[in-house]
Amino acid sequence: MIHLKTEEEIELLRESSLLVGKTLAEVAKYIAPGITTAKLDDIAETFIRDHHAEPGFKGYNGFPATLCTSVNEVVVHGIPGNYVLKSGDIISVDCGVKKNGFYGDSAYTFAVGDVDENVLMLMERTKASLYLGIESAVAGNRIGDIGYAIQHYVESFGYSVVRDLVGHGLGRQLHEQPEVPNYGRRGNGKELLAGMVIAIEPMINLGVRNVYQERDGWTIKTTDHKPSAHYEHDVAIRKGKTEILSTFDFIDEVLKSKQN
Repeated sequence: MIHLKTEEEIELLRESSLLVGKTLAEVAKYIAPGITTAKLDDIAETFIRDHHAEPGFKGYNGFPATLCTSVNEVVVHGIPGNYVLKSGDIISVDCGVKKNGFYGDSAYTFAVGDVDENVLMLMERTKASLYLGIESAVAGNRIGDIGYAIQHYVESFGYSVVRDLVGHGLGRQLHEQPEVPNYGRRGNGKELLAGMVIAIEPMINLGVRNVYQERDGWTIKTTDHKPSAHYEHDVAIRKGKTEILSTFDFIDEVLKSKQN
């Protein structure tokens, strides 16, 4: 069952989604060699609760933390802990919040110190693929149009699309219908209807697309241990356009200030 959202519900989803963007920006201030992923998690939880919201991931199906912190070959669902970030790492930070009964969910991949140029290009192109997918997310198109746009772009560089994990609908539940794969054929899949809200989240690997799950029941890694990048936005489907409810603007401000 796909729940179409009212304008009022979309505004509440926007509020939650923007708070995720602000949380990721707060975390971005501290991403540097020498910090643990557990410390980043503490920063995020405090920030979310200070803004009168709840961490959306903590306790979700038993997940133990506020953030998913996925370093290098970890694709998604990395559990924060004692790992100390070092120069050359990349870290995908996925965050969810619940406020006023509605979820926000967004992810961003950060470079730590001096990162290999090939990995930086993977990050840049994965982020670009997200926006290409978003361009296809308009009423009257189909789910396959989103996946095709992402897949066609990233595979042109020799990257691979993770098949085991997908984007999703978003609302009063963190994961709603429909599923939104990052691969597909144009004109295939469920029709996109005005009022749908979905999370589009390409997970793109430098090497092969194959992944496996660690014994902790959460951490997903590439089988060839090459890096993976992950970016995610929440979008509302409209006629003739797509409306992005989440934002990377706060993150961009922080990253720019760190460069100066």
